[in-house]
Amino acid sequence: MAQLIPVAPFDLIIFGGSGDLALRKLMPALFNRDSDGQLSKDSRIIGVGRSPMAQEQYLAAIRASLSAHLKDEAIDEVQWHSFANRISYIDLDAFDPSSWGALSDALESGQDKIRAIYLATAPDLYGPVAQGFSKNSLMTDNMRIVLEKPVGHDFDSACAINDSVGACFPENQIFRIDHYLGKETVQNLLALRFANSLFEPLWRREVIDHVQITVAEELGVGNRIEFYDGIGTLRDMVQNHLLQLLCLVAMEPPSSLDDDAVRDEKLKVLRALKPMGTKEVQANSVRAQYKAGAINGTAVPGYAEELGSASKRETFVALKVEIDNWRWSGVPFYIRSGKRLPAKHSEIVIQFKPVPHAIFDQHYGTTPNQLSIMLQPDEGVKLSIMAKEPGPGGFNLRPVSLDLSFEETFDIRYPDAYERLLIEVMRGNPALFMRRDEVETAWRWIDDILAGWEESQQKVDTYVAGSWGPPTAAMLMDRDNRAWEASDS
Repeated sequence: MAQLIPVAPFDLIIFGGSGDLALRKLMPALFNRDSDGQLSKDSRIIGVGRSPMAQEQYLAAIRASLSAHLKDEAIDEVQWHSFANRISYIDLDAFDPSSWGALSDALESGQDKIRAIYLATAPDLYGPVAQGFSKNSLMTDNMRIVLEKPVGHDFDSACAINDSVGACFPENQIFRIDHYLGKETVQNLLALRFANSLFEPLWRREVIDHVQITVAEELGVGNRIEFYDGIGTLRDMVQNHLLQLLCLVAMEPPSSLDDDAVRDEKLKVLRALKPMGTKEVQANSVRAQYKAGAINGTAVPGYAEELGSASKRETFVALKVEIDNWRWSGVPFYIRSGKRLPAKHSEIVIQFKPVPHAIFDQHYGTTPNQLSIMLQPDEGVKLSIMAKEPGPGGFNLRPVSLDLSFEETFDIRYPDAYERLLIEVMRGNPALFMRRDEVETAWRWIDDILAGWEESQQKVDTYVAGSWGPPTAAMLMDRDNRAWEASDS
């Protein structure tokens, strides 16, 4: 493994610093990067929140989170104390101009450092925080601001947020994060397609029957339920994660790995998505909400029970998507995402067409080739091919898999997506982040689905927690004589 080079000294200011995202994802990611020597000696981490909190209390919360989320790794006490010495906590109300004094004082000594703002907050704070830095003379030449998804809740709100943040920061300093773009397998998708002459010639409608993209979660909504009830799975997962994965599968070869070259090709895919009017939404979309069930043998409540009232908010979405261009015309993309499903499982399945002329009779049981790209919990690639079973007695065929597990093959711990993305922020490399036009184009397409649901008053189906979603999701594919992979449907 190549020696890691520390990034230049930085001040990372995390708004929502005591929240779930900061404690569960960002702090463990930063601790791992610090343990591997990538955080320079003078780098600081400043947690910002609305509630007052003593330094000792904040560090205790971080330590507890590290113990919970790095449970397979020993936390070295010397390393912990070194990491803790980087951290401070400041209470601040972004809407109150008088509360910015403590942060201004803390940043006074860091004028020459990289100054990165991470907004692990609700989107309605993005503009006010950006403006707060500008109004309080906290802007420097070497700044970045990180916006968590979703950026807004529709096209108009996304444009308003982008305008508000863009009034203070140029586009090259705005990092709209989608942590799926930091996953090793997602980046390997580019290598798989564009560094191998084997696959790219086959990546077309004449050879591929259909594509499936699944992002499944065991967890429910948890303590995000009030926020989640305002957005749902279509906005929270499909508008960003699943559409980004679809773009990487479907895009044309970029001219280079330059950040704008890659993002230009993704944008072309988003613009080629076939619009879904009310009729198409009714035929090609499923939305559903989990009810009480069991996950891994443990009883879990339904969404309405967790919320404390009835709701029409979806926790599961399945869509049949079409791309109107020369490469993909006629090839359906089936995408789905949901909470309280049987397993944490994210996968892209490329289903190839049958051989054009079968020399083996039907009793041989030949099946078309399939390429599976696993994103979580284990990252890897699996190619299913037909092979003859050893032994006499004629041809006895069965599918076998050529498996590549990245962790086993390269014998290293793969960094969490947030680890990679945080370092890329400090390096000022926007390639793994979404550009403004990507976000807004995705929202335009999503808004049509939301409008179709509203106009048709489409029913919100239910599914038992621990299942793979409602029967209507299986029917979405069944009527095309296809079936979801990695499910019991």
